Formats: sequence, C-alpha cells, structure tokens
Amino acid sequence: MKITKIAFALLLCITIISCSSDDDSSQEDLAGQKGALVLKFDNGVDDQDFIFGTTYNKSNGESYKLDVLKYIISNIRLTDNNGNIYNYPSQDNIFIVDEANGNNAGEVWVVLNDVDAANYTSISFGVGVDQDRFALGAEGQGDFLETAQDAGMLWSWATGYRFVRLDGTFSSGATIDAPLNVHMGSVGTALDNYREVNLVLPNTVRVRENLQPEIHIKADLSKVFDGSTSVNFIDGYDQVHTDEVETPIIANNIMHMFEVHHVHNN
Repeated sequence: MKITKIAFALLLCITIISCSSDDDSSQEDLAGQKGALVLKFDNGVDDQDFIFGTTYNKSNGESYKLDVLKYIISNIRLTDNNGNIYNYPSQDNIFIVDEANGNNAGEVWVVLNDVDAANYTSISFGVGVDQDRFALGAEGQGDFLETAQDAGMLWSWATGYRFVRLDGTFSSGATIDAPLNVHMGSVGTALDNYREVNLVLPNTVRVRENLQPEIHIKADLSKVFDGSTSVNFIDGYDQVHTDEVETPIIANNIMHMFEVHHVHNN
C-alpha cells in the first residue's frame, strides 16, 4: 500500500511539473525576437515529380511537356495561434518561383528573413501582382520590375505582368507536339487575374531567433488544366495570354494547386 501511495505521489508530481512546463512554454516571451522562415515550393503533376521534358497526361487524353515553368508569389502573410497576422514587408514581398532554379530535390526556396517570432498556424499568399502594387508604377516596383523583365514575366505587347508562364508542347489526337504557351496574368486594370491562396498548416510553425522552420508547399500542375474547370488544349487553351474568358479560368484553377505537404521546425 505504501508503495502504491508513493508511486501515486510521484506520478502527481510529474504531472504537475509537466503542466507547469507546458504553461511556461505557452507564456514564452517572444517580444522583439525575429527569425528566418523557408518556403519550399515543390512542383509536381498529380503524385509525380515535375521534370522538364517529361510527358504528362490530362484527364481528356491530351498530353503535354514543359520546358519553362515559373510563377510570381507575393503578399505572403502568416497568422499565429492567437489570430494575429504578420505581413512580410511589402517592398520585399514578391518572388519568382522558377523551376529552373530548383535544387537537386526539385524545390525552389523562398527565404523570409527577420520574421516576427510566433507560433504560426496558417499562411496566405497571392499568385501574381495585385492592383495596389501595380498602381505604384515603375518606381514603386523597386528592383522587381527589372527582375521580372529579365525573367520574361512582363507582357511585351500590353501593360502588366505575366503571373504564370508555362511553355512547352502538347499533343491531342492527330496533333502532335504543337506549341503550348500558357501565360496567365493581368492587363493593367482592365483585366485583374490576381488570386489569393490560403493554407492551414498541418502543425504549428515556430519562428524563433535560433530556429529556421521550413514549410514544404506542393504545387500540383495538373490542377492548372484539370482543376475547378477542365480545359482542352485543342479548344484554344494551348495559347492563353490576355483573353478575358480563358485567363480567369486558368487563374481560378491555379488557386487550388497549392497545399502544405509538411512542416519542419528546425
């Protein structure tokens, strides 16, 4: 009986200490702390890794292969476990995810520096350039305008950015290896195809001055063509540029191609 009572007392002490430890963790003082956060964009097609020059099939029997794959990500913001929203500084909050710059694992890293320390539970970002940023004009775009120009992400015949650029070839029936160019974007203020993506994190991302967490974001390119709306290359979706019907459909499909696969709190 004494052994049982002693064991119970020890268990009670351990429980109290454990609870106290959890309380201390939840009350951690993060004021003034900043840290780095890595977003790892990993492009694929369904459950396959994306590889340039590889043939991928669509639901309607058409197929395609790409030699250019890039898109603009902007307006990254994070929401913590208390509902507070952290917006990455606007001037630096725009990036080009270019598959050609991927590492050996096929990931394109976007590194966010000096992020406010917190326990983040969701992430949001835009695909493309929003109207407020565009309205700042050439000077307000900072270095990104030149970056986009060098990357071929500006229209050559219209005002505005290409948000997504997919170049390659497609096959459909008797049509074999015909040119495929999907260039979705906005045209000034006349056609706004900027879209927001909101993703819940599978576990808390702990940004700290001594940690560099990583959010692994999968981008499923199959959803560009077989997403909310399925499109056929042979029906005109082989050349998508500034059409006011085609580009919003592609933009809406692209909204749903991203998901958080996993998180590392390093």
